[in-house]
Amino acid sequence: MSTAPAAVPVAFWRTPLAIILAGCVIAMVGFGVRSVFGLFLEPMTVARGWDRETFALAMAIQNLLWGIGVPVAGALADRFGPARVLALGALIYGAGVWGMAGAESNLALHMFGGVLTGLGVAFTAFSIALASIAKVVGPQRRSLALGLGTAAGSFGQVVFSPVSQGFIAAYGWHSTLLGLAAAVLVIVPLAFLLPADKGGGTMAAAEQTIGAALREAIGHSGYVLLTVGFFVCGFHVAFITVHFPAYVKDLGLGAQVGAYAIAMVGLFNIAGSFLSGAVGQRWSKKGGLSFIYFARAICISALLLAPKTELTIYLFAGAMGILWLSTVPLTTGIVAQVFGVRYMATLFGIVFFSHQLGSFLGVWLGGYLYDRNGSYDPVWWAGVVLGVAAALIHLPINERPLARLAPAR
Repeated sequence: MSTAPAAVPVAFWRTPLAIILAGCVIAMVGFGVRSVFGLFLEPMTVARGWDRETFALAMAIQNLLWGIGVPVAGALADRFGPARVLALGALIYGAGVWGMAGAESNLALHMFGGVLTGLGVAFTAFSIALASIAKVVGPQRRSLALGLGTAAGSFGQVVFSPVSQGFIAAYGWHSTLLGLAAAVLVIVPLAFLLPADKGGGTMAAAEQTIGAALREAIGHSGYVLLTVGFFVCGFHVAFITVHFPAYVKDLGLGAQVGAYAIAMVGLFNIAGSFLSGAVGQRWSKKGGLSFIYFARAICISALLLAPKTELTIYLFAGAMGILWLSTVPLTTGIVAQVFGVRYMATLFGIVFFSHQLGSFLGVWLGGYLYDRNGSYDPVWWAGVVLGVAAALIHLPINERPLARLAPAR
């Protein structure tokens, strides 16, 4: 009489729940730290005698290197697994923030705060954690799980923004940067909780090479439109993250108002990310993206036309927070839905590079135009125009899965 072999118990740190939690904490720390750099614009430029373009260029370089590095990091994670990529990235990230604290020249700031920190952020990108999460949940729950991972990154913004501002006020910006450098090292042990599995998806997807996957994606018009549209998301998010605290202070409001506003963006984005994931699970993802970009244009217009009070700032932060990273579950969801999850980190990394080109332009242009005109208004209005354009760009995207994924359906 034959008996079925007993199931091999899975260690609790290898269960889907543990993997999702580890991915969420990685996203929270990695995104939370980089989201507060705007708080250092005013105190660092005053202390070092720099103009705002100097600091803005460092942050723009950081965003550009982040964008360049993410496709490389994604390809390495798809090939070798995410653990070593994330651990290496955390070490580079920590070294960059530590060097940024001690930078006394423009070159040092641009090298440590720009190049090194940008590469570190790239190799700890939440897109790598999201790809790991996507591989341990079924298609029916994937969009919601991606929303959870994105919300975790926003929770990091909620936590790190007021805490960092409090530390700046109590201990100074230099000590606060050193503390942030230490915080990112938490990612190292968490990285090894993620699955080492490099595969995922159907047999047809597993047999596909990375070169074939790239050619397939580039030849897909929807992928091209998604990549172009994500440029606008980067322009909006990076400009606001870096320049909004200084913009608020220029209005005559306290520094804590800008810090609380950035925290509110993260807080409301938790709800926005969950809502986005739920919407993408049931309805058109491209339709959701089109709505988000158009709503951003309306919010920015309202900010520019309304009286500049604390209430206006907080209302804008809440509304923009709902729309903040709600683009990510829908964008990653379209990539996974159309092309499968096997090379999701790589394919989304290329889309994300476009996002970071927009980030570079938004951050640098903000500092450049402010130093020459004494106002951020031209960049705000550019954001309105780009928001409307992005809303239109997403409408023609074909969301249907490719024919080779038919067995999975």
